Amino acid sequence: MDQPALFQDTLEITRKFKVGGVVEGVYHTPSPEDFQTAALEKLDLGFQGIEGDRHAGFTRLSGGREPWYPRGTEMCNERQISILSLEELAEIAARMDLPELKPEWIGGNIAVSGIASLSLVPPRTRLVFEGGTVIRVDGDNAPCRFAGAAIAAHNPGREGLDLLFPQKARRLRGLVGYIEKPGTVKKGEAVEAHIPEQWIYPRP
Repeated sequence: MDQPALFQDTLEITRKFKVGGVVEGVYHTPSPEDFQTAALEKLDLGFQGIEGDRHAGFTRLSGGREPWYPRGTEMCNERQISILSLEELAEIAARMDLPELKPEWIGGNIAVSGIASLSLVPPRTRLVFEGGTVIRVDGDNAPCRFAGAAIAAHNPGREGLDLLFPQKARRLRGLVGYIEKPGTVKKGEAVEAHIPEQWIYPRP
């Protein structure tokens, strides 16, 4: 269906394009109770995500990120995988005056380099890996105090890091997504972000 004339006149469109990067690391939680992840050489991904991982499953329970549902409501799991950018982690570390910020500390599953402003990649983007695995991006991952507390645990003597992280990591915390095409992701392989056509929905 065609857009109304008013919208046609004001629609801002960016055509689809691709941008490439490299997988710098892959990680999983050793048990579903863990938040922080551990490095692997390869990551096996099924339709439910990473088997045995904290965020695996076709569904999940709603939490503070979904105030429109009562807490604990079963819902679709669009947050199976956390994808982080090494460049953005370095920027967060600099903003927090830390020597480093490792993907494992904040529960990352895949760390990449080379994709500029990874956290601003739009929903519906497909991350296509060299081995054939495809992850569909749901959106950016908002930084929280829980991840900040994990950072604080690795930096004893620095107070307030749990609250500082949400302030300094906004729009730098990476992406969450779900498995569109299962497969194995390996450290060192290429990844290509297929950015869909985008438009800004104008307010009437």
